[in-house]
Amino acid sequence: MNPSNATRRAIAACPVVLLLIACAGLGIVRAVPATAPAAPTPLVHAHAHNDYEHTRPLLDALDNGFCSVEADIHLVDGKLLVAHDRAHVRADRTLQSLYLDPLRERARLNVGRVYPGGPPVVLLIDFKGDAGQIWPVLQEVLKEYAPVLTTWREGKAQDGAVTVILTGSSHGLLAGARPNADAVRYTAFDGILTDLDAAPPLPADLVPWISTQWTKSFTWKGTGPFPEAERTKLREVVRRAHDQKRQIRFWDAPDNASAWAELRAAGVDWINSDDLPGLRAFFVDRH
Repeated sequence: MNPSNATRRAIAACPVVLLLIACAGLGIVRAVPATAPAAPTPLVHAHAHNDYEHTRPLLDALDNGFCSVEADIHLVDGKLLVAHDRAHVRADRTLQSLYLDPLRERARLNVGRVYPGGPPVVLLIDFKGDAGQIWPVLQEVLKEYAPVLTTWREGKAQDGAVTVILTGSSHGLLAGARPNADAVRYTAFDGILTDLDAAPPLPADLVPWISTQWTKSFTWKGTGPFPEAERTKLREVVRRAHDQKRQIRFWDAPDNASAWAELRAAGVDWINSDDLPGLRAFFVDRH
């Protein structure tokens, strides 16, 4: 039946009212949302550390607008399973089911982007175990998702909805045959701090990121004043990375607003955090 005049007035006065449509004679009621939820603003400097440990892997990060997520993978019986420790793997928690499938679906719904009109989202995959065994399995998996991935052809990037960057034990692959020699490449690599001293330097398209442990270079724990000597050192590390056209991330850094402010002021590209709502509020307040 048609909504009454009173119902129409209620909907007009309050756009969040659910329109209840009763199908006469069938006893069926449908709830139809009056408005769709707004997509979050993409946070281009926000990285969800160990994302798979959150209540809703990937989805919690996307709900908060994060543009980078991290997943640790183990190769178990031919499957890429997501967990920090091998003892905690589960057969149903695959890289595909937790990350690649939902990211591909988002890209399908949003005309080729994870966020409507947004930038590529980084999927940082941390190899746990023998990189030589994990690498070929991952390559075959990624081929199935090629239409939504950033790809490199002879060193030139074609942006996709998702950019896959490898970290962890995968770094050892750089010592052998360079993966960028392949005609088509589906991944880039996360470098380490000493890669900034490599001669000749690693190609920036192959190693676009540098990630390093905060506590190996700095003593500040995010409380009290940031020592000026350490602030100067931080800015110099960032400058060196940027001079080589690489982005930089610190892990194991203090995870609070004071530290986030210092990192961004120094030009650090990716703020590594486990506090998704807190970091989102930090960026929203700043803008």
